[in-house]
Amino acid sequence: MTSSSSDTTYFGLSIPFLAHLGVVPEYAEGGKSRISLLIKPEFENSFHIAHGGVVMTLLDFAMGAAARSTIDQPLGAMTIDMTVSFLRPSTGKIIVEGSVLKSGKTINYCEAVVLNEAGEVTAKSSGTFMLRK
Repeated sequence: MTSSSSDTTYFGLSIPFLAHLGVVPEYAEGGKSRISLLIKPEFENSFHIAHGGVVMTLLDFAMGAAARSTIDQPLGAMTIDMTVSFLRPSTGKIIVEGSVLKSGKTINYCEAVVLNEAGEVTAKSSGTFMLRK
């Protein structure tokens, strides 16, 4: 979905912070999700690469969206825990792909990766999510 930040929904949810950043929701279905973001100067740290907090936000959302997609969860998924590894700088347009490793009645174990324009993994994450009912 490519629309203005004021009317973008994120797989059925209104998330003003993601809209403010300009995150583009691509898909969330069958335990998989994909979003993208163009890294702008205001998203960079002092090294002129994506700030870790921006990268972590994207990883968190991609995993939560993947978890929600397993049962069409309308109310969202809450992060219980999350681990992130930064492997190389994230710059330019980045793609974030999330997936569910194990799905339960209320708890899902997920992972996500950030890919740069060359297809290299720049960051990876694992997390545990509780489906909100």
